[in-house]
This record gives sequence, structure tokens and C-alpha cells, in this order.
Amino acid sequence: MEHRSSNKRFVFGIILIVFGVILILERLEILPDSMVSMLLSWQMLLIGIGVLSLIGGNRKAGTILIVIGGFFMIPEMITIPHEIRRIYWPLIFVALGIAILLRQRDRSKFTFGQNPPPPDPNDHSINTFDDFVIFGGREIFISSPALAGGKATSIFGGIEFDLRKANLQPGGAVIDCISIFGGCGFKIPMDWNVRNEVTTIFGAFTDKRGDTYNDRYYDPSKTIVIKGISMFGGVEVKHF
Repeated sequence: MEHRSSNKRFVFGIILIVFGVILILERLEILPDSMVSMLLSWQMLLIGIGVLSLIGGNRKAGTILIVIGGFFMIPEMITIPHEIRRIYWPLIFVALGIAILLRQRDRSKFTFGQNPPPPDPNDHSINTFDDFVIFGGREIFISSPALAGGKATSIFGGIEFDLRKANLQPGGAVIDCISIFGGCGFKIPMDWNVRNEVTTIFGAFTDKRGDTYNDRYYDPSKTIVIKGISMFGGVEVKHF
């Protein structure tokens, strides 16, 4: 976990250095305006965030952001007829639909007309979660007997997890959050300890448990680590 966090900070530092060098070269009129516009575009920003997500372990969100950024970067690099440019956004919706269908197919573990098998308490999948929200909102209740962690991604949307009925596995849990123009919220028991490792870029991480959370509730054996990226969004922890 510390190795991934160090790698992410290293890459983020490199991104800042590259950003500064590009601005210097632009001020010195060494780079043409067209190249500067491409390198400092929102498409390249998505690609950079996607790379950080991959390093942080959130492969799904990282891949989606890199693909979207690269997809919309193509018209900036080569000339594309106007008729094709007009169908870019519809193509994104088609790609998202296909991804959802493929994910649903992978999750299907029983055939039509049969009842699903009972959950296996030793199955690690029931103690983890992986949820993605874009242009929408969701509220998810989790009652895992030994929560190991999960991944939460919200882009132009909101997602809230109610973990008050869950129990942590020995050693705690790690949750990886990606919040871009959106929000991720976590309702947790009062005796859980929270360690914040979220990188905020024009975003915020807030713990709203306030004065009700003090030393008498603290249990060091119940530690939840929340890491990831919050950009133009927020990650929030609360009890109610």
C-alpha cells in the first residue's frame, strides 16, 4: 500500500514538473501554440488522472479515463471529417453500454430459470466492492462480515456507502476513491479510525463526525484507509 502511494506521489510530482516546463517553453515561445493547447487540454488532464488511478490500483476507472481522454485527443492530432466528429459523443454512449453489458454478463453465475447459489461466507468478493457512477447517483448499503476494502468512482455524480452494519477484517480495510466533479460519501461506525490518503486537486476531504468523535470511541484495530483522488469534487466521512 505504501509502495503504491509513493509511486502515485512520484508520478504526480513528474506531472507537475512537466506542466511547469510546458508553461516555461510556451512563455519563451519555443513551443507552438497548437502543441501547448493540446498538452494542456482537458483531454490530457483526463489521461493524467487515469494514469494516477492505474498506479493507485483502480484499473477500471484509470482505463476509462485514459480511453476517453485519448479518444477526444484524436481530433486534436489529426484531421477528421466533420461528419465523423459529430458522432463522437454517441460513440461514447455506445461504448459505455457495451461495457455495462459485458460486466453484467461476467457477473451472471447462474443460467436462466435457476435460482442463484447461496453466498459463500468465505468468498472474498462479498467483502469487497467496486462501484462506478457517472452522471447519476447511488446509495449503497454494505453489511460485509469482514470488509477488506473496495473501489468507488464518481464522475459528474454522487455515490454514498452506508458501512454502519459492516465489520472490518483484521488489520482494517483500504478504499480507493476517484471523485471528479462528483462526490463519494461514507457512513461509518463511530469506533472506526479513518486515515486520509486522498489527493485533492480543487477538491476536498471532510470528516463530519465532528466533536462526537473523540478518544473514547477510538479503536486502533478498526482502521479504514481512504485513498485516491478528489478533483473538483469531494470525499466525505460521517456517521449519520
